Amino acid sequence: MALLVRRAFRHLSRVHDVLFRRTLLEREITIFDDDVFLTSYPRSGNTWTRFLVGNFVNPNEPVTFLNVERLVPDMYKTADWVLRRRPRSRVLKSHESFDARYRRVIYIVRDPRDVAISNYHWEMKLRSIPEGCPIEEFVPRWMDGEFWRRIGSWADHVNSWLATRQGHDSFILMRYEDLQANQQHELARVAQFMGLNPDPERINQAIERSSAANMRKMEETQGKKWVATFHTRSDKPFVRKASSGGWRAILPEKTVTYMEAHWGPLMKQLGYKLSTETDKEESEITHATQ
Repeated sequence: MALLVRRAFRHLSRVHDVLFRRTLLEREITIFDDDVFLTSYPRSGNTWTRFLVGNFVNPNEPVTFLNVERLVPDMYKTADWVLRRRPRSRVLKSHESFDARYRRVIYIVRDPRDVAISNYHWEMKLRSIPEGCPIEEFVPRWMDGEFWRRIGSWADHVNSWLATRQGHDSFILMRYEDLQANQQHELARVAQFMGLNPDPERINQAIERSSAANMRKMEETQGKKWVATFHTRSDKPFVRKASSGGWRAILPEKTVTYMEAHWGPLMKQLGYKLSTETDKEESEITHATQ
């Protein structure tokens, strides 16, 4: 009898933890075949994409930090029983590495040199590293997966999806840099992937509502209420520069060399030029103009 009571207590305790999200069950959430997952390694542009897609799919209700968890739910912030009640087909945010149950995936990838910087500031915002921690000390730890043990490193994550889904009709790869360069084109790709009419007017409205300036303005008044940031440092913004190539001015040369030595082939596969290639091209241009 005592054993049965202990088992019952453990079961009830687990149910309580799951209901109140004390236990994260990301790999166990209910998944439907018509779900669309916005998937990426952390700090690769997922939130911006959530706003863009959310504003396109819901043109009559602008996405804010206060309603984004309802319109484009974060599977880490919402209980499964709540997610199951969302209208289908659902658009969900995920940072999971390859999961065979994800039938339709929009995979966002970003230059890992910029991702490293964004993660550096995010970890500082979370207080997991101290203010002033040298970035050259942070990057090797981050590359080793120290801060995201469950999903691994950037390369682990990217490879898990490219090796299994690239080239499939149910998977599109979207580079953060391409989205910045031509939002209309990339959002039209997403619309077609989701079986929606890529209406230019609707796309432009989504882009305007999802601008970095607009998101920063909303964060100023809503950041302390948003579930993803209310417990973090308010003096560190969630929406930062929203730019590409910042690593050139921020990362020490030895750090860039270290990253490229480990991840160079994958970076080149994704179209990211290595610093050695850039330096060589600049040198050739200089010699040609002399």
